[in-house]
Amino acid sequence: MAGRVAGKLALVTGAAQGLGAAHCMTLAREGARVLCTDINGEGAAATAAAINDAHGADTAFSMQHDVTSPEQWDEAIEMAADKLGGLSVLVNNAGVGVRGNIETCTLEEWRKGFAINVDSVFLGCQKALPLMKDNQPGSIINISSIAGLIASDTMPGYNASKAAVWMLSKSVALYCGKMGWNIRCNSVHPTFVDTPILDGITRNSGHPKDVVMGKLARQIPLKRVGVPQEIADGVLFLASDESSFMTGAELKLDGGISAM
Repeated sequence: MAGRVAGKLALVTGAAQGLGAAHCMTLAREGARVLCTDINGEGAAATAAAINDAHGADTAFSMQHDVTSPEQWDEAIEMAADKLGGLSVLVNNAGVGVRGNIETCTLEEWRKGFAINVDSVFLGCQKALPLMKDNQPGSIINISSIAGLIASDTMPGYNASKAAVWMLSKSVALYCGKMGWNIRCNSVHPTFVDTPILDGITRNSGHPKDVVMGKLARQIPLKRVGVPQEIADGVLFLASDESSFMTGAELKLDGGISAM
């Protein structure tokens, strides 16, 4: 089915690589116009350029964007209004890992993780809603993690921040419904996906990537790590009108790990 999000106007954070780039490219392929933002402005520009090469000029735009900055969120929303002509899809994708167990995680790392993983989602939803109200139906898609639903003894900061995204999404969904707006809000919960984040895990482990990937895959019932397109396809569904009766929900893309 081509054109599943034809006419949609989307802003995607963390768009320079990995999941964010896959979300942008998939939405554009299915008919959306996209604003790609990232703290790595050059990377976001490269994603937008690749989209425009494939789908025509002015399909995608980009900007450098610190998602923890309220002022830069204002700039991003203003750019969406100017370049896209509005906003009907927001994908809060930017995020970071938070290292350390409860004894070794520093307060600085904890706060940084919450600033990027949670504050950015709060700001994105708050800043985007006024523009999205003028472009209904709308869809807010917040990228959480299976780690927001299933805890680990090694990552309290990541668990807590991604759980906050999960519950924040429900609150936003209920608020939009109460206000009578046709703006839905859902969270997405991937497990391990083969992105540059896993490359960092591999470097820190001191083991070859295939060894690390094998260890991760053994934790998943489907016995493999996910690929970015599989998560982007879930985002596409939530961005499209196919999911018009789905709000305040969580989409688990975890290879079955949450069923254990």
